[in-house]
Amino acid sequence: MTLTADAAGVFPIAPTPFNPDGSVDWASTEKLFAFYDEIGSDGTTVLGIMGEAPKLEPEESLRIVKTAVAGMPGKPVIVGVSAPGFAAMRTLARQSMELGAAGVMIAPPPSLRTDDQITGYYAQAVEAIGTDIPFVIQDYPLTLSVVMTPAVIRKIVTDNPSCVMLKHEDWPGLEKISTLRKFQKEGSLRPISILTGNGGLFLDFEMERGADGAMTGYAFPELLIDVVKLQKAGKRDEAHDIFDAHLPLLRYEQQLGAGLAVRKYTLMKRGILASDAQRKPGSAISALAKTEVDYLLARVAKTDPRAAL
Repeated sequence: MTLTADAAGVFPIAPTPFNPDGSVDWASTEKLFAFYDEIGSDGTTVLGIMGEAPKLEPEESLRIVKTAVAGMPGKPVIVGVSAPGFAAMRTLARQSMELGAAGVMIAPPPSLRTDDQITGYYAQAVEAIGTDIPFVIQDYPLTLSVVMTPAVIRKIVTDNPSCVMLKHEDWPGLEKISTLRKFQKEGSLRPISILTGNGGLFLDFEMERGADGAMTGYAFPELLIDVVKLQKAGKRDEAHDIFDAHLPLLRYEQQLGAGLAVRKYTLMKRGILASDAQRKPGSAISALAKTEVDYLLARVAKTDPRAAL
């Protein structure tokens, strides 16, 4: 399966399950992708920022890709291939595609500042991995410190036919989605899939601005699926109602430096991960923070029984 500009729905960003000793927990890895498939995810993304990709050995990265492809048959798997150098990016991209990945995601390095530097970087990245591999632009200025204007994104898409998707994580970013869709209506931008991130924190209105779905890692991806489906069905109030019930936990999960630990703890409580461990260097949440998460889960469960753990 090859990723196209028609891609839509929810692509959960997969965390990498680790055992307490730091080794990859392969049993939980298989269980995670089976879970994503079972709940109706439209695809998945592996080796992203939340997947602790820089901490993995090359062999581990490829095994995760292979496990994701096997665990979600017939659904697209996107692989994060961002790397300091193009040689490593090319190797991971082409090996991932050989294993059955649908496309790759490329984030800009933090050193880029000017528009020309950004567009030039993506041109070089495409040259390195090959024009036959569909790719996703990762626009995440809060973490990567690279600011892409809608015009810059339009130029990257226009100059590189293999660009089929934008992972939109700007904040605030609603106007950016509207501007890009306006470009499309005017004919200055070809169709492109827009999936949003930021833990789903703005998904309720992102869908109304023209997003096609979400690509993020909230511990209840079922909620993301619900919001996307309800918004596409025109059930605005229902979408906001279920979203609002989860919003306190979504917000708690978005704490810089603690978000992944919160997410893994919740996934462990759900029985999907055997451990909430991160590979060193990593963070952990305190016993008090865990009681706060438990409290939020209990509150969410009053509206959504899936949170009754």
